[in-house]
Amino acid sequence: MMQLTYRDIHYSTQTSNSVPYEGFAQSVQLILDENRRVLNETVYAALEHLAQAITEANRIFVFGGGRSGLVMRMAAMRIMHLGCQVYVVGETITPAIEQGDLLITCSGSGNTGSVCAMAVTAKTIGAQLAVITANKTSPLAALADLTVELAAVTKHEREAARSQQFAGSLFEQSTLLLLDALFHVLSRTLNKSTQSLWAMHTNLE
Repeated sequence: MMQLTYRDIHYSTQTSNSVPYEGFAQSVQLILDENRRVLNETVYAALEHLAQAITEANRIFVFGGGRSGLVMRMAAMRIMHLGCQVYVVGETITPAIEQGDLLITCSGSGNTGSVCAMAVTAKTIGAQLAVITANKTSPLAALADLTVELAAVTKHEREAARSQQFAGSLFEQSTLLLLDALFHVLSRTLNKSTQSLWAMHTNLE
């Protein structure tokens, strides 16, 4: 059986002979630098509006496709720790969305069909819509009551100058970091102690 080593893996259109080997330290630094740039360019006023919407909503629903969907699941867990009633769209126990509820969607391109369809449904019912995206001119952003824009590439872009990572990796990473920062701020704003947060954590594990 052939064993694949790190130096055998290349994300480049060049031949492997012309691609210099990069160690893990260099790759980690690249990822950190790219995420730092994106987060430094984020308009934090938009994040404050999202935080306010979370605290005022009756219930919170989250949705995203692919890896963005995994990020939203992680965010939902932290929102639950704050004591909010939160659901991941698509789960069998997710109830009907209503007026007074908040749907938080995540799509780098803002064109993901399933996400846009969910957004239209939520808006038709009268729920509030928050969108996290890298494309503020997208159909999804056009539907939003509030938009958090990240200066990251989408998975369809090929601009190495903006990110050397594959596909939508930078968008997904920066979204997770931003939502963890949101949780950190909200936990303090709502005076949630470490003990109260742990009290909300599942005891069925």
